[in-house]
Formats: sequence, structure tokens, C-alpha cells
Amino acid sequence: MSITKKALSFDIGGTKTIYAIIDEFGNFITEKTKIPTPDSAGQILEMFKNISCEHADDIDAVTISTAGAVNIDNTKVCSSTPNLPSGYPDLNFKEITDKKVFVENDANCAVWAEHACGAAKGCKNVLMITLGTGIGGGAISNGKLIRGYTGAALEVGSVKIFADRRQKCTCGRYDCWESYASGTGLKNIAAAMAKTEEEFKNSLLKDNSEFSTFDIINGVDAGDKFSLKVFNQWQDYIFTGLVGLVNIFNPEIVVISGGMGKFADAVQLEEKINHESVVTPVKIKHARTGNDAGMIGAAILGLRESGL
Repeated sequence: MSITKKALSFDIGGTKTIYAIIDEFGNFITEKTKIPTPDSAGQILEMFKNISCEHADDIDAVTISTAGAVNIDNTKVCSSTPNLPSGYPDLNFKEITDKKVFVENDANCAVWAEHACGAAKGCKNVLMITLGTGIGGGAISNGKLIRGYTGAALEVGSVKIFADRRQKCTCGRYDCWESYASGTGLKNIAAAMAKTEEEFKNSLLKDNSEFSTFDIINGVDAGDKFSLKVFNQWQDYIFTGLVGLVNIFNPEIVVISGGMGKFADAVQLEEKINHESVVTPVKIKHARTGNDAGMIGAAILGLRESGL
């Protein structure tokens, strides 16, 4: 009789860390626990050690979903992580426990969760984009995660969509896709269109000195013409990036996740992409694993890749 393998799986973010014990099929064995992310890299390592020690008798591995590119050996973060404390990429995760430790980029974990037990279950060729403050991405080809030469593949938010330096991105470069199609992009569009569009004069947002994404979405829900115009432009920018990615990766399905992803019109995007793409057809679906995607994907992928 086979014994189901279990991982203590962490999803570490800039402000909070969530963890739970999850089995190899993506089922939660314990309730999720949320704690503030410590202020220093050293304290983060101690947090991992203490929690792992507490659950050592109940787990086969420790798995971590994290921001930043992760090396091919899944042992170390190898890129900058601006939302996490200085020194975080220098941590030796093997120090956490004598159990197997598996580290993976959060977008890669998320696409694997959707592939294993979410909207892309049963699909072997999957593209996923995460729309939040920025844009992240992950892809699976013929059932295998695409990680690239150094583990940093699918930085889709940094794909340029214009060549003439129209808008500076938060990364310091110009015209990255995420500066137009993310939550930040939605605010950028509203700020720019407020200066040029007649609809703004009678908009619900006309008295705002700064726009939040929620202001714009609430305006759309209220039928505000300016908000609708901004939203449609944002949706067009999502399409602009996605149609190129679909032509490159030829996926069966594109899964859209993230806090802003739920507002994207998947039906409209699918129709437009299948009309414009040269590698159709493709399905566009919203993610199903939600905020648990990082932990679930890390656990399933980590238990599999660790040979347990």
C-alpha cells in the first residue's frame, strides 16, 4: 500500500507568508496559517527553520513558492527580489531542515497548480499570466515546465510592446508590457486618458487627483463612460501581449490569474486571439486555484521533482 507524500509548503510574499501541509495531489492536510514576513533575510531563514522543525514528523519535504528567478537546481533564488529584505537571494535554503527542500518561482508554481488540479487540468501545453501590480508568467510544454537556461524564463511582463520609448516602466526600462496591461498599467492609462478624453469631464472620477484600480473598476460597474474607455484600452493591451505569446508558445489553453486577472474579459480575449493568431485555436480561462496556487504548485512539483 503506497503512502501519500506530504510537503510543508510556503508561499512567501513581501508582507505576509502563508503555509500549510499539502499532499502530492494538491489537497490541504492542515489549515492555512498566515504570518507577517520577517523584516530581515536572517529572520526569514529562522522562520522557515522553526516552522519546519515543528512539523518535521508529519512531512516528507519543505517546498517554497517565492518571488524571483530560481536556479536550475531549485535550491537558490538567483535574481533581485525588491519586495523582500536585502540578502534574501543569498539564503541557503538547505539549512532549513534535513528533509528535502525545494524552491521555485511563484509563477512557475502557479502554472503547475493550474495544470495539476485547476483550469488547465488535462492540458499538456499551458501558458499562464498573472496580472497584478506587475505581470508574471509561466508555461508548460508537453507536460514539462519551461524554465530556461538559468531558470529565469517567462519574464513576460518585460516584453516590449512599443519601440519608441513611450512610457517608463517601474523596472527603469521603457514600454514593458506590464506598464500597460497590469494593475499599474490600468492606472497609467487612466492618468493619460484623463488629459485627452472628453468623457473625463463628466466622469465619476473627474475629482480624483490619483486613480486606483478599484476606482476604475467601480466606474466600469457603474457604467461610467470614461472608466469603460480606460478599461477597454487596458483589455486591448492585454490582448496585444497575449496574442504574441500565443503565437510563440502555441498553448492549448491560456490561464489568467492574479488580483487584476479576474477583471479581464476571458471570452472577449479568446475570440480576438483566435481571430488574430496564426496558431489557433486556444482556450482562455480564469485560474481556479486562486491565492493558493503558489503553495499547491510548490508542493506537487517539489514532491515530484525531489524523487520522493
